Amino acid sequence: MLTVLLTVAMAIGSETPGEFPTFENVSLKAGLTTKMTSGDPNKPFIPESMSGGAAFLDFDKDGWIDLYLVDGSSIEAEVKGNNTATNQLYRNNKDGTFSDVTAKAGVGDRSWGNGVCIGDVNNDGWDDIFVTNIGPNLLYLNNGDGTFTEKGTDTWATDNSWSSSCGFGDYDKDGDLDLYVSNYVKFNMHNPPVGGPMCVYRGVKVQCGPRGEPSQGDRFYENTGDGTFIEKTQEVGVEQPETYYGLGVIWADYDDDGDVDIFVANDSVPNFLFQNNGDGTFFEMGLLAGVSFNEDGREQAGMGVDFSDFDNDGDLDLAITNFSDDHNTLYMNEGQGRFIDVTYRAGLGDPSWQRLGWGVAFVDLDLDGWKDLVIVNGHVYPEVDNYEIGTAFKQPNFVFRNLGNGQFQQVTKLAGSGFSEIRNSRALLTGDVNNDGRVDLLITNLDEEPSLLLNTAKSMNNWLIVKLVGTTSNRSAIGARVVVEAGDLTQVRAVKGGGGYQSQSDFRLHFGMGQNSVVKKLSIKWPSGTTQVLENVSTGQILTIEEEKN
Repeated sequence: MLTVLLTVAMAIGSETPGEFPTFENVSLKAGLTTKMTSGDPNKPFIPESMSGGAAFLDFDKDGWIDLYLVDGSSIEAEVKGNNTATNQLYRNNKDGTFSDVTAKAGVGDRSWGNGVCIGDVNNDGWDDIFVTNIGPNLLYLNNGDGTFTEKGTDTWATDNSWSSSCGFGDYDKDGDLDLYVSNYVKFNMHNPPVGGPMCVYRGVKVQCGPRGEPSQGDRFYENTGDGTFIEKTQEVGVEQPETYYGLGVIWADYDDDGDVDIFVANDSVPNFLFQNNGDGTFFEMGLLAGVSFNEDGREQAGMGVDFSDFDNDGDLDLAITNFSDDHNTLYMNEGQGRFIDVTYRAGLGDPSWQRLGWGVAFVDLDLDGWKDLVIVNGHVYPEVDNYEIGTAFKQPNFVFRNLGNGQFQQVTKLAGSGFSEIRNSRALLTGDVNNDGRVDLLITNLDEEPSLLLNTAKSMNNWLIVKLVGTTSNRSAIGARVVVEAGDLTQVRAVKGGGGYQSQSDFRLHFGMGQNSVVKKLSIKWPSGTTQVLENVSTGQILTIEEEKN
């Protein structure tokens, strides 16, 4: 079934050479005024530098994306048990503003929050919310009336791990969403680590960790289909050594074999790529696939992650953000389960060396059919501002334009006032908040309100937004792949679970169409294995496509 939810007519106009969309920070005008709580400004302990998760979701199913922000805490508040910071749910008012509906919705958790992921876990048609904390995590089930019910009866309710990112995906293709949660270090609020050889950066005493601190293994939860989850970390083959520090998580079918795989960006140790065997188990093949280390054979300090086809060759490539004194990494998918590090070849190496990257997203900002790259930055050590060492605590963010030849050009200075601000950023979300066809961005910032960067491009190419609804497949359609053929370009988009840093972007798939007014062919490969094809689809509209039942 094909349902047209919204059609927005857009003027067709080509971009002049060098022109690029500009972005304006409209957070305060939009009503997003709550500042993130993240410990002491001096950040003496590692939890104070790591929060900042956020998610786009359409919790009320009105066709406009809403926003969920995860808030933190402080060591003092946790010790005394009096944290007053709460997560926030903002409803999109469809007029450029948002309303805080946290209290009414019942989703204002007061734990030390880190990340969030979205998925319809009970396939009732409503987006549910999973929140990762230092301490027990939370699942909020959407009641469909503007309220949520906390479901705290599953195994995570008694798990006191420090969880970072999470992501939903249907690993066994039974039609419901399973869950992967990355865990970080073991941290004692009442006796935090102070001093030692791992608490020094460039000769300066700083917060301790993660190296030298005990870690906590990640967790895998299977959805039983009856409203409960059970932990199956060991049974499915994703158990890892207790010396790994998990951060970014993303589900996507990187090898296009019909089942979703899981990538985990690990901090200071090799990354994980869990390949789905198709029999209810995974095989860790990061080393074999070439993504555990960079091209020099070194492990990096992975933070955020995204899968997307940046070179339009039909397979999903991989971007990972890393610590300062290092570069972010771009891996090109060569097919047959192999990646190659093309960071410097693509022009992404040198610019990132002194920045510390977090959220990352491939997104077609100028609608030319080639996915650009946005990365947000910020250090973990405020002490770096006291020394001339080439880096800073608050840092500018990055915008890289995809030139369509395997290379990227940094265009941050062309991207408007929203990218001239210097903050300490963490999560990065992509989505069209005003349904005008232009991709907008949401960035969370330590100790400050978020930045809602509205795309104010005046001259635009054409576009198409596709929202998928599973029937036999999971309702959120996580794991689905869409191929669009128009003009001389063929583009691939995947509905991904998790991604970025502790975040979830809009599930709707956004295609830049250049000067093409019609999509010749649109093919959907659903997680169930069925294929659906549409022909001669007009651009300039938002489509909801429901999976055809066999």
